[in-house]
Amino acid sequence: MTGLRLGPLLRYVDGESAGTATIWVETDGPCTAEVRCEGGASGASRTFLIAGHHYALIPVTGLAPGTAAAYEVLLDERRVWPPEDSTFPPSVIRTPAAFSPETGTAPAENGRRTTNTASTEPAGPAPAPELRVSFGSCRWASAPVGEPDPVGPDALHTLAATLAADPGAVRPDVLLLLGDQVYADETSKTTRRWLADRRDLSEPPGAEVADYEEYTRLYDESWSDPEVRWLLSTVPSCMIFDDHDVIDDWNTSASWVAEMRTKPWWRERILSGLMSYWVYQHLGNLSPAELATDKLYAAVRGEADGTDRLREFAAEADADPACVRWSYRRDFGRTRLLMVDSRAARVLEEGQREMLDAEEAGWVRDQALTDPGDRDHLLIGTSLPWLLPPLVHDAESWNAALARGERGRRWARFGEALRRAADLEHWAAFPTSFEKLAGLIAEAGEGPDAPATVCVLSGDVHHAYVAEPAWRTKQPRSRVVQLTCSPVHNSIPLSIRLGFRFGWSRVGRRLGRAFARHGRVDTPSVTWGKTGGPWFGNQLMTLTLRGRAARLSLVQAQTRDGEPEAGARLVTVDERELASE
Repeated sequence: MTGLRLGPLLRYVDGESAGTATIWVETDGPCTAEVRCEGGASGASRTFLIAGHHYALIPVTGLAPGTAAAYEVLLDERRVWPPEDSTFPPSVIRTPAAFSPETGTAPAENGRRTTNTASTEPAGPAPAPELRVSFGSCRWASAPVGEPDPVGPDALHTLAATLAADPGAVRPDVLLLLGDQVYADETSKTTRRWLADRRDLSEPPGAEVADYEEYTRLYDESWSDPEVRWLLSTVPSCMIFDDHDVIDDWNTSASWVAEMRTKPWWRERILSGLMSYWVYQHLGNLSPAELATDKLYAAVRGEADGTDRLREFAAEADADPACVRWSYRRDFGRTRLLMVDSRAARVLEEGQREMLDAEEAGWVRDQALTDPGDRDHLLIGTSLPWLLPPLVHDAESWNAALARGERGRRWARFGEALRRAADLEHWAAFPTSFEKLAGLIAEAGEGPDAPATVCVLSGDVHHAYVAEPAWRTKQPRSRVVQLTCSPVHNSIPLSIRLGFRFGWSRVGRRLGRAFARHGRVDTPSVTWGKTGGPWFGNQLMTLTLRGRAARLSLVQAQTRDGEPEAGARLVTVDERELASE
């Protein structure tokens, strides 16, 4: 009998028009995977084969707006989810309700419907639907049960445990996982032991993953934690990669790429990284309509073994990043999310460096500016922060100027070495792209139809903060904020705490300006300051959006009374209003 190896993951949900969802599973053999929901919604798909592993992305149709339908997963007509001995609440698909001011009906939190029941008074305006978006990045897998966790409790695991213990608690409507979902270059002790049984770790790449099979081990480890597995089965998720999904400093510079391509193990690593990302993360980001027109998805499903076809695609994507788009758009009612690939879409030649190639940048611009009157909020997800601590921003801009030869060849060699050693490759290290994004945000935030907020959501830097820009010319009508939240579960060395605190300080700002002057760096079109943080811990941010109102909260996973055996809880460390109706 075929079993469920990993999943289910609830990925895409749309209840406003088509009433559709997608659910991802990995099975231990070929089969027909089926989802059956309360109320009659259902869907089925035959598994496809990649490198000896079987997967299905199941489209579910017939979902009613404003409902929460429990579902089961069946493999060849045999139920495998939820498990017979499950102690968790049912996995459900919650669909947003269609807002109707005429009837006075709107959804309350988590899809529960509220109705104006007064029969003698005319119905007044109904409250706008609420959308809760939780986000963060940089997550090592939770420590095995019973083992001490050297970096403290996992915020995602703690969120899952909290919700499972109280099924009526308010939960996110969507999780945005903003990079480093797995760490190909920093494996756990358990995974290193598994790797050592498989190959000689004294040979490169050592204790890092080497091929597709080893990538599957990372996802097993990360997503098999019972609490996290349940959470991902019942809260929709959107994902994008960052460097550690492949390797630290991935695509830092042209010389970095050239050097990596000389290493005998690199080709298998990059192809396996892109292949596994496509299977485990990217497919679920797409809507059923996009999947229906995706030629690669059709080809992989149409072959007995799709490995070679997917490998060809990965090779093409590595050789010519402009031939594939990993970025995507999701609309949640009147909130638009643009998830932007700030890793694979880069142009790396010195003198022409861009965070996004021309076609990618054009697509992002089109998506940000189309249908402006239909949006209350614009969310731009990018794993790397647009606005960094001022010292860090100026240091990266200075370094980019040195590396392109602004101060001569000797300084250029120093700049390249420093760029790699200090991870100086955020938006600030691509000054032209930084300015283009600033201009796009200003344009999106102008005019009478401007959204109430433009929020840039990021992670990567192992601390959380809120930063707000001011344009040197005309300020946008929208409130613009950089919201950075990292890590979900990772180490935060003392050097990071001290360095980023100093980076936000007045002395740090002055030092940054000195770097900029030495590099002959142009003055940015925006200035910015920190309005919240920095906060250090394993944490998640949540945006609560209702109409044109927006609130932000930050929670951290903390052990009770400092005693790990007492379990962890989510502690709110900041709440603030970003916009009001």
